[in-house]
Amino acid sequence: MRLVAADGEQIGIVRIEEALRQAAEADLDLVEIAPTSRPPVVKLMDYGKWKYENAQKARENRRNQTSTVIKEMKLRPKIDDHDYETKKGHVVRFLRGGDKVKITIMFRGREQSRPELGLNLLQRLADDVAADGVVESAPRQDGRNMIMVLGPTRKKAEAKIEVEAAKQRKAAERAADREAELKEHADSRAAAATEERHKRRGRADNLDPDIDL
Repeated sequence: MRLVAADGEQIGIVRIEEALRQAAEADLDLVEIAPTSRPPVVKLMDYGKWKYENAQKARENRRNQTSTVIKEMKLRPKIDDHDYETKKGHVVRFLRGGDKVKITIMFRGREQSRPELGLNLLQRLADDVAADGVVESAPRQDGRNMIMVLGPTRKKAEAKIEVEAAKQRKAAERAADREAELKEHADSRAAAATEERHKRRGRADNLDPDIDL
């Protein structure tokens, strides 16, 4: 078998007894890393540590992976401006959140004979949200519907970081406002207390010293 040292150095082809002897002397494990090779490849390592580090890496990779969610927004070919702006706002919010958006234009009756209505609407929407999304799947007919998929310009992880940063900024602003409010209240009370002391001192100064108290 081909033996590899713990530091990755190629020791060479040795008998199994020699590989086990070197593992025992180094107080390491002998792990088969390429069983299908000819000859098989084994390596000297701390198997417990290696297994732990691999588990840590796998856990970190899972933590860094963000599942892409596909949202859906349905529109009619002759949608009015108010509804269009509302639905466009939802699309922008989804894209900024790092999600893809499936846009579905629903045709009814004679509208199916005018696919240009759907194409024009999809193009208008793509242009309006260009700052936040790109067309990943061009418009295509799907039965009575026409479909287009928009993808976010930023990764979901980046969007989450920005959202969290925005939350932290708002929290800091609220804390600063609260602190300023408390300081203003404290200053107001201090000013009132000072004014009251001045009034008392003035009343005391105006008392006739000859009056028998």
